[in-house]
Amino acid sequence: MYELKDYLKAINESKENLLDTDDATWEKKYPPYVINRCLSMFWDTVMPANEMNGLHFLPKQLQFHFLINSIRKKKRFGGNVKEYYGYSNEKAREALTLLTKEQLEHIKTKLFKGGRN
Repeated sequence: MYELKDYLKAINESKENLLDTDDATWEKKYPPYVINRCLSMFWDTVMPANEMNGLHFLPKQLQFHFLINSIRKKKRFGGNVKEYYGYSNEKAREALTLLTKEQLEHIKTKLFKGGRN
């Protein structure tokens, strides 16, 4: 629970306000620096992420609200099939419906470039 992917999915796709729930741990575990680092990889989210890096002293809840309300809803993470086969976005989406979980795992391991797991 309280994983990085949940925060990123809320900011990018679902726009679910995780920090306004009764569970205070959502706010306590929110990693602003890591979130900003992940969002700085995309051209359309680099400016809001940079803004929050400059205003790092703001409360976590305020930073999260800023990102949820200023970033457009879009699926940004993924792309292994696109990179592996050299497909366009549309063809990669079609290929995802055809590939099995084992094939996707194989592609993921082939494209692994190192780092921590």
